[in-house]
Amino acid sequence: MKASFKDKLRYRFEKYLNKGGSSIFVSLFVVFIVLFLLMIFIRWMLLVIWPDLTYTDSFLDDIWMTWLQMTDPGNMNQDNISPTWLKITTVMSGVLGVIILSMLIAFITTALEKVFYNFRKGRGKVIEEDFTLILGWNERVVDIIRELILANESEKYGAVVILSNEDKEEMDDLITKRIPDSLTTRIITTTGDYANINELKRVNIDQAKSVILLASCTESASQEEKVYSDVQSVKSIMAMISCQGGENELPIITEIFNEDKIELIGYFDDENIIALNSWEIMGKLLVQTSLTSGLEMVYNEILSFDGCEIYFYEANWNGISFGKLPFHFKDGVPLGVYNEQDGMVLRPGKEYVMKPEDRIIIMAEDDSTINFESAQVFSPTGMKLVNSKLEQGQRSVLIIGWHDVAEIFISESADYVKEGSSFNIYFREPTKELIKRVEELKEEYPDFEINLTDTNPFDLESLEATNPFDHDNIVILSQEFGEQSADKIDSDTLIILLLLRKIKSKMGETKTKIITQVLNSDNQEIITQTDVDDFIISNKLITMILAQLSEEPLIMKFYEDIFSEDGSEIYVKSVGLYLDQFPVKTTFGDLIGLADQRDEICLGIRKGDQSKNADANFGVTLNLGKDAAVTIEEGDFLVVLSEDEL
Repeated sequence: MKASFKDKLRYRFEKYLNKGGSSIFVSLFVVFIVLFLLMIFIRWMLLVIWPDLTYTDSFLDDIWMTWLQMTDPGNMNQDNISPTWLKITTVMSGVLGVIILSMLIAFITTALEKVFYNFRKGRGKVIEEDFTLILGWNERVVDIIRELILANESEKYGAVVILSNEDKEEMDDLITKRIPDSLTTRIITTTGDYANINELKRVNIDQAKSVILLASCTESASQEEKVYSDVQSVKSIMAMISCQGGENELPIITEIFNEDKIELIGYFDDENIIALNSWEIMGKLLVQTSLTSGLEMVYNEILSFDGCEIYFYEANWNGISFGKLPFHFKDGVPLGVYNEQDGMVLRPGKEYVMKPEDRIIIMAEDDSTINFESAQVFSPTGMKLVNSKLEQGQRSVLIIGWHDVAEIFISESADYVKEGSSFNIYFREPTKELIKRVEELKEEYPDFEINLTDTNPFDLESLEATNPFDHDNIVILSQEFGEQSADKIDSDTLIILLLLRKIKSKMGETKTKIITQVLNSDNQEIITQTDVDDFIISNKLITMILAQLSEEPLIMKFYEDIFSEDGSEIYVKSVGLYLDQFPVKTTFGDLIGLADQRDEICLGIRKGDQSKNADANFGVTLNLGKDAAVTIEEGDFLVVLSEDEL
């Protein structure tokens, strides 16, 4: 059936109104003008038919009175002396004016409310330039912002923009509460779908310097939620590439849970897009920490913008060997070399001759303090090396609780610990899934002894009956399955640590190392009161890595090497492996030369008598001046980059 002219007209009018607020405003204004002209015409017709009704000096006065009456009905009293017929037009003008102006006022009020609502909800356009864009929201956000604030501290202005599905007011309240002083960094939050191209354009993504794409759930979430998070991340990456015309020029750092999605992101074949499996890194850190005490504090120093940092530096090397390189820098310890052809090589060997195209990987206080001196700034005295080696033995590890990271911990341990080592898992009322998974691990790693025991770790008698300090290491993980808040997991951990301290007080000194995760970095100070030997501040360490990668994606190659068993790793080794007489008064430069005799690179020292002192960074000091005087006691340690812990 063919539409009538009336239907077509109504359809077109509706389409016009659907264009938005401006079309509605224009329509109301046009209606007002039409009615105004109509009332003028009626008044003019009356005056033409009955000229005797005229009481004004000219018809322009009648037009003016009609305008006043329609815009303000109070002006109808100006026609008190007019004839009755003209008063009819006065009443009509006043009534029509009230109706139309009320509609206009209502529309303007609604439009303003929408503007203020969008302002409160963060729906405005972002016009920042050279900023770090954070997409998504999870428990890592605050620590990431803290790191970026430190990174921007030397700049006059810095900016961090957060685009998330969270409510803007809630984001602002949390950030203000947890970060009262943002120094030189502006923090802008806005609400929107970060996988939507229009939303990405609204936050001016083409002017961002880097992007951090966060997971939409925590590590303790269900597998379905993790898959959804990964799919959203892949979709967001594709949207960001589309916003750049199909060619990505932004460093994009994203959290991914599943290996198949990491492989999918690899299909982009873009070195600027880095997919990070945070819990794989945490599993490797747990293994390395179980082998060497104090490692968490070392990583905390290296990964944070507040301490020593890793930089890529190039200079005219003049054919110098890598072994002599440390003594040509007043600030900084070279760790390796990098070039486009050979890639990254840590500890290339003292005889390695630097190539013109080489860039060095150097740990230094700041990039502004790195300067290669043509003349040697320090000459080591050539301390005598004892060169003792540790004997790798079987280890007994107690895992209290369970998490996916425990599987990574066990699998990574296969590369580090001796056959016959044992992993005893204590979990309250283990599920069928956990029992099945432990049986699978037994089959996967037949050289290890893996046991699962139903034990309540919150009960002192039950925990004490398991003889926890008969183990070399105690690793404390989440005590429940399902998604939990960071504070809930940390609270459970704190209770278990207090119970362990109670048990330990009855036994005296033990060699057992207690290692735990701290998800909320604000709980660090509380955890340190429980005499824990090492703690992995999970969120904080991962946020440090995310923040550093956003500033320099090339650092990922460094992380891949030090977190891999095949490459060089950081260890905290007893000075007894290097010296046999104590105390020894020396310099940091001489310690670099001493470690070099074992084909190791000395990064710093750890004072044994300060290992429980949080104010002294638990005894860890990195990148001292080459001529800095140090006294080495028997219980001290050297922080070194080495092939193994032996």
